[in-house]
Amino acid sequence: MNRRTLLASAAILAATAAAPAFAQDDPVKAGFIYVGPIGDGGWTYEHDQARLAVEEEYGDQVETVYQESVPEGADATRAITQMALSGADIIFTTSFGFMDPTVEVAAQFPDVKFEHATGYKTADNVSTYSARFYEGRAIQGHIAGSMTETNKVGYIASFPIPEVIRGINAAYIHAKKVNPDVEFNVVWAYTWFDPAKEADAARALIENGNDVILQHTDSTAPQAAAQEAGDVITFGQASDMSEYGPEPRVSSIIDNWAPYYIDRVGAVIDGTWESQQVWHGIDEGMVEIGEISSAVPEELKAEALDLKERIASGEYHPFTGPINRQDGSEWLAEGETATDETLLGMDFYVEGLTGEIPN
Repeated sequence: MNRRTLLASAAILAATAAAPAFAQDDPVKAGFIYVGPIGDGGWTYEHDQARLAVEEEYGDQVETVYQESVPEGADATRAITQMALSGADIIFTTSFGFMDPTVEVAAQFPDVKFEHATGYKTADNVSTYSARFYEGRAIQGHIAGSMTETNKVGYIASFPIPEVIRGINAAYIHAKKVNPDVEFNVVWAYTWFDPAKEADAARALIENGNDVILQHTDSTAPQAAAQEAGDVITFGQASDMSEYGPEPRVSSIIDNWAPYYIDRVGAVIDGTWESQQVWHGIDEGMVEIGEISSAVPEELKAEALDLKERIASGEYHPFTGPINRQDGSEWLAEGETATDETLLGMDFYVEGLTGEIPN
């Protein structure tokens, strides 16, 4: 091989090395790590529907992969690492407990983009995104407080993190506004998805006189338990769960991740992705309210929809004073609204809620 050939070969190799990580005809690989199964009917189901929306939007420009039912902790670290090693360009990790594993793996793969749902830790290649679920909880609370006949509302909670505590407080505040006699009974399930445990929690609440069941867990098991019991209403969590309508499910919080996923994968495709923190709600469409069923009186339905519109427009904030903490000390004065900083770190119950938040 002569010198000219050697120089030409070197030039070709240099050009190849300098080429973008993916050309226009080389699809972006988007990975998704799920805490539950895609058939859970709730949280993971909606994330996977958004993944499918990405495929529909970009066609041959994107390849998606996912791993479902990944436990939080060391198993998550291994799953995220394996996905990065498999050539993923962007990885969405979709549970709060994936936060530290995401940041840990991201440090080892600086050229991979990471998007973590509901967390707060970022890096140059790590973004966070979450929804203002508490806005939907406020609407659920309004309906729950109005429809309970026993004045007892049961709440199946997952883990004692700010996201869940915010939801309990928002629902309770708005139930109390329309029904001063209402009481909330919270059961901590310590799981995001465990149908048997969720069903047991719902049955225990129903046996103790709770005729409305709210949940921050991901399966439809509480709806099934309520249906068995009869004369109990429920609300869908994360997904519409409308197969249980009109009773026991009377409405739902729906998490709409598709626009965000489409936008962020698109940013990788066109090279504009940057680390950011996003917290969207009803106004931006990330939180939706499922169809309110015919089991809800028309006047109450109109009130709930009006509340939704006032929240969406910014006219009303679900955490508007006067609101006291559980111990009776003032939290928000008359007309004062909670800051995002306080809400993101919420670790207390509001006045009127009984029981303690577990450590």
